[in-house]
Amino acid sequence: MFDPPKIQRREILRGIAGAALALPLLEAMGSEVTKHSPKRFCAIYTANGMSLPKTDHGIDEWSWFPRKEESGRFEFGESTLPFEPFRKHLSFMGGFYHENGIKADPHTCSDMWLTGAPLHDSTRETYNTAGLDQVIAQHTKQYCRQPSLVLSIDAGVGFLSRTGTISYDLQGRPIPAENSPRRVFDRLFRVDQNSMQAQREKLRAKVKLVDAVLESSRRFNQQLGAADRRKMDQYLASLNEIESRLIASEKWIDVPVKEQDHSHLNLDVQKEEDPREYYRNMFDLISLAFDADITRSVAFMLNREDGMGISDTFPLKLGLSRTHHQLSHAGDKVGQLDFAKYDLFLSQQIAGFMKRLQQYQDIDGTVLDNTLLLFGSGASTTHYSKNLPTLVAGGTNMGLKHGQYWRQGETRMSNLYLSILRSMDIQSESFADSTGVLENSIFGAV
Repeated sequence: MFDPPKIQRREILRGIAGAALALPLLEAMGSEVTKHSPKRFCAIYTANGMSLPKTDHGIDEWSWFPRKEESGRFEFGESTLPFEPFRKHLSFMGGFYHENGIKADPHTCSDMWLTGAPLHDSTRETYNTAGLDQVIAQHTKQYCRQPSLVLSIDAGVGFLSRTGTISYDLQGRPIPAENSPRRVFDRLFRVDQNSMQAQREKLRAKVKLVDAVLESSRRFNQQLGAADRRKMDQYLASLNEIESRLIASEKWIDVPVKEQDHSHLNLDVQKEEDPREYYRNMFDLISLAFDADITRSVAFMLNREDGMGISDTFPLKLGLSRTHHQLSHAGDKVGQLDFAKYDLFLSQQIAGFMKRLQQYQDIDGTVLDNTLLLFGSGASTTHYSKNLPTLVAGGTNMGLKHGQYWRQGETRMSNLYLSILRSMDIQSESFADSTGVLENSIFGAV
């Protein structure tokens, strides 16, 4: 009996401008491939850098980057101690920078964190380029209900250099973020099984309406000047995002959502009143979305640069001495210690998120084992654009070898991003200004 050769999962389709798309999971690839768990990605951003205290203050133990080693293993600092139970599931990464970040306004660091774009070049036709999360979403959207989930502490996109989102579409336009737990829950899980046909007709009508508005807007856009065109680009990006959600919703409308327990969620929590409870609920929503395979690409902006938005007051609500932005500029011992204590607060939230992902099970391990988490900032301290604080966690079933404090001199952030793409079986030749994948790193051979 003739057995046809198996198609390799790493085979790709070449499209417009050389873009590569991974093939969907096909039976011809064999059961050992189709039975594998999803590969997921979550980018978590904090503004204003991390606390790296001056040595003469005598509080080295509060440095975000590890400063001590014992028996060849790094020691967690006080501000990252909540990660201790996950030592085998995470690594600190030092020495990263964006080549274009050195040349740009330091306040644009959140704009370029996931893109590495040359934002300083005013002659470019588009301000930004595609974000890592959206490149991943382009390859994973065929498998799940929502192409991506874009979240931030402040909804919308903000404005240039004070962005309210870290996610940029394939044309480099900012994708509006969502910040309401209830709206996120409704978008992800609210399905009325008794009115499928009515939903389908309603969705199709919306898609037609969005299509018509998009076409009209594109024609109108050609008549505008540069400043107005940028505003219209943001509007078009919003419409494109809505359209992609609607199309995905129609495709999956007959497929029941995985049954889950949502009783622990507090969808009416107000971030102004309780930052801890707000972050817990947002991270729980991401965890549930990953467990139900509703999306495989998430970007979450925890706070904004330069004192923008409600999150700047969070340290005050936690009993610390100054706002987030003020603490990031503090040079005195008390200020730098309080900055580190705010890092501790963020570490607690993300460690709780990792614990939740570890509680959900995939076919071949936990959801954490099959999810690559990227946590970091677009600045080191006080808008310094080198040695960007970076933590990579999860993904042990994706070939990552953790428990390291990896640094290899100054290294392009885009090389890390290319390594992330390869670990997710996305065979891109490059990302932004990358020069290759990371060598001798936590990613092994990618």
